[in-house]
Amino acid sequence: MKVGIIGPPQSGKSTLYTAITGQKLDPAHLVAEHTAIVKVPDERVDHLAKVYQPKKTTHTTIEVGDFPGISSADVHGREHLKKLLPNIRNCDLLVAVLRDFRNDAVPAHRDRINAAADLAALHDDFIFADLEQVTNRLDKLEKSLKKPSKTQDQEKREQALLQRCLQALEQLQPLSTVLQHPDDALLLRSFAFLTEKPLLIVVNVSESAIASAPTLQHPHAHTILNLCASAEAEIAQLDEADRIAFLADLGISQPARDRLIQICYQALGLISFLTYGEDEVRAWTIRQGSDAVEAAGRIHSDIARGFIRAETVAYADFLAAGNDLKQVKAAGKLRQEGKTYTMRDGDMVHFKFNV
Repeated sequence: MKVGIIGPPQSGKSTLYTAITGQKLDPAHLVAEHTAIVKVPDERVDHLAKVYQPKKTTHTTIEVGDFPGISSADVHGREHLKKLLPNIRNCDLLVAVLRDFRNDAVPAHRDRINAAADLAALHDDFIFADLEQVTNRLDKLEKSLKKPSKTQDQEKREQALLQRCLQALEQLQPLSTVLQHPDDALLLRSFAFLTEKPLLIVVNVSESAIASAPTLQHPHAHTILNLCASAEAEIAQLDEADRIAFLADLGISQPARDRLIQICYQALGLISFLTYGEDEVRAWTIRQGSDAVEAAGRIHSDIARGFIRAETVAYADFLAAGNDLKQVKAAGKLRQEGKTYTMRDGDMVHFKFNV
């Protein structure tokens, strides 16, 4: 999974990137994308590691990309955006950072502090980028369909779907409103449309406004939340004890990294299951709705191919049994699941297989 952090210049994108990744960026090198692999916090993994004292503990990870400020205010900005678009399209989810704080030391982009106007500008930029892709492809299909071919039926289906996309974009509607059926999304997957991607909006506010509810609205955003990127970047540099105290002073329970990653998982329909033992405790990411065989294949194709059953216990049941599998079995909470079992978030699993 790759998360892309986008937004206008001076919005605090790179500061939020620092808060999430712990990497400080040199202001002189903010004209290119920066990426980092971030460990996904999971207290269940940490707890199981304490119980089993394994040789190895492995959290899942996500890739986070910080993109240069997006501005279509002039020709230079529009040309720069075109260069960024291929990499932005490679992201699974976009985090749009919008400025709503005042700081005389940080000049405001376009001489304004207006999160709603900045969001509208980003929305339009992405609508027009997708519109260009759609119209170009429709032009090619129109020429191609004049000649008989083996792929003509598929091209006709694609053309009809793209016509629906065109209509939505011309009405300034994102393609997430059109490509809701899995078959439609699969047919046009190679386009990686920007307005189809889940969108998380972060309003970068001052410390005094952290606890206030967001007033910004966007009908197609998965989540809108207020954060103070500069405070979160400070939190990320603290040790655990000081971090807890700092969070309490700000009136928040989790640092931005933890909250944002949780929201990203929700937006992308992802869950984690756990494997455990003296050799390794590990979290594995799968799509919500995945069955036991798909989960087994996430570990190794041989386990999926030779699948017999999944010996499963819910993490909550493991805790309730005092971290003791014997007590779990005695309580009837250790389940033997077959191939069609739908995995649940936090399932602790031992796969039985034979190849």
